[in-house]
Amino acid sequence: MDAPTTTSGENGMPGGGGWFTPRKTATAPPPDADRATHDDPLPAPAPRPVDPVAPQPFEVPAAQRVPTQHLPLAVEEGSPDAILIRRTLSEIGPIADKVTSYFYALLFVRHPDLRALFPPAMDTQRDRLLKALLTAAEHLDNTPVLVDYLRNLGRGHRKYGTRAEHYPAVGECLIGALSKYATTVWSPEVEAAWVRAYTTMSQVMIDAAAADELRSPAWWHAEIVTHDLRTPDVAILTIRPDQPYPFLAGQYASVETPWWPRVWRHYSFASAPRSDGLLTFHVKAVPAGWVSNALVHRARPGDVIRLGPPTGSMTVDHTTDSGLLCLGGGTGIAPIKAMVEDVAERGARRPVEVFYGARTDHDLYDIDTMLRLQQSHPWLSVRAVIDQQAHLQLPDALRGSGPWTEYDAYLSGPPGMIRSGVDTLRDIGIPTSRIRHDSVEELVVGG
Repeated sequence: MDAPTTTSGENGMPGGGGWFTPRKTATAPPPDADRATHDDPLPAPAPRPVDPVAPQPFEVPAAQRVPTQHLPLAVEEGSPDAILIRRTLSEIGPIADKVTSYFYALLFVRHPDLRALFPPAMDTQRDRLLKALLTAAEHLDNTPVLVDYLRNLGRGHRKYGTRAEHYPAVGECLIGALSKYATTVWSPEVEAAWVRAYTTMSQVMIDAAAADELRSPAWWHAEIVTHDLRTPDVAILTIRPDQPYPFLAGQYASVETPWWPRVWRHYSFASAPRSDGLLTFHVKAVPAGWVSNALVHRARPGDVIRLGPPTGSMTVDHTTDSGLLCLGGGTGIAPIKAMVEDVAERGARRPVEVFYGARTDHDLYDIDTMLRLQQSHPWLSVRAVIDQQAHLQLPDALRGSGPWTEYDAYLSGPPGMIRSGVDTLRDIGIPTSRIRHDSVEELVVGG
């Protein structure tokens, strides 16, 4: 929800280099006037993300996200560095707030020039930077997923004006915060493990940003074309990017408004790619949601917003003809609708079962659109699940139907729905490998 759910002038290290000096394959262009006045991953793909948590510099992305599953630290498995890192994480877990506050204090005192990369009100940022780094480090041994996560993170950093020389400053302050609070386990060996891990991680991010710079801009400007207020707190926005914006149905993008510079929020695309290049988002205004309230209650046609690059792994696998079982809660129906359109455009007649959940009839703001799609495509079935009428949570509605063991499952909605939905899908026999979702709440790295 609005509250998916994302450094130093030089290297910031003693002797002009020190521990964390990554290899500079390339640097992002310096911030221009627009970025200086209007800027906020990761990620990892990403509840979906329709106005979830704001991605800030180094925020958790969204691809392949589910609730974080911490490994049982009593089981000392993995590489020597991974074991030492997990011991550190175990110690600082109960005092994460203190570690976070100290980390930011170090960062802004030692490197005040980096404060401009963050939003004016840090209550919207809080633990994102540190959480992203610790999440990555915790899964150090899961190389394929970790590298994908870090690449998304590095690409997302471009819109903040992050450059290669900023990473050493972050690493320096990360070590400073950990060494202060993980006193029981901290040692020269532990510090060396963290140095190696961070140096490797930062280089992956730097290389990804450099490669991305060769093929796409750091951000896109986009004009709001239509603003359809479906309910008092839900709006459907159609926007026109200033240049081609390639994406896949099921993905999402970070959005920044002119009213809250450097504050970004994730929103799922509510349609498959269109020939006219227009994009659609469903936005729900949430309490204290800076960006969501601005987009729902303040934005009007003609206003210009900014988009970060598309991301997210909750996309349709077109190499198979398996059925699709889709759960969309609230504005989480947006990416589900996009994937239905994607299947329709491919001309495939694979079965698609959509469960559209809401608390009340009033919250089924896009049910007419989904029913029209059902009338046009005999392979599509749409079922509304209304909590207050059936006293039934959306995931539980699956138990009385099916079987679903031969389907690929897709979930999009509030974090709680994602968690319970994943549990339910596993209980009814769908393998974890066939369950897809993007939780912008926090990245969960699978085994």
